[in-house]
Amino acid sequence: MTKTLLSIQKQIDKLQKEAASIREKEVGGVIERIKVAIGFYGLTAEDLFGNVPRAVSKRKSKTTTGTPVRAATGKKAKSKGVIKYRDEAGNAWTGNGMRPRWFKAALESGKTPDDLLVKS
Repeated sequence: MTKTLLSIQKQIDKLQKEAASIREKEVGGVIERIKVAIGFYGLTAEDLFGNVPRAVSKRKSKTTTGTPVRAATGKKAKSKGVIKYRDEAGNAWTGNGMRPRWFKAALESGKTPDDLLVKS
């Protein structure tokens, strides 16, 4: 049987669709595993991607002198603080500001703040 250009192009189209379907299934599994790891280790976008360009992110940046500033206002940025509390799922809190939901839920389930304290 002689192959024609048209028959080869049809095969290519069929294989590309099959490859796209397989890729979609594999990507779903990869994304799920990544989400689990992010939650377990309490990773942030900065941990994963480092400095994101200002046009993409509203994160704080530094001036040319190295002093942290808020991107929009030019005011000096506050420190993020040291993590003081962490749970088994990787949720973390510095102990400043309002108590996060995960912290309140842990207390309601019988844990004490000392149970969640990060031991260094």
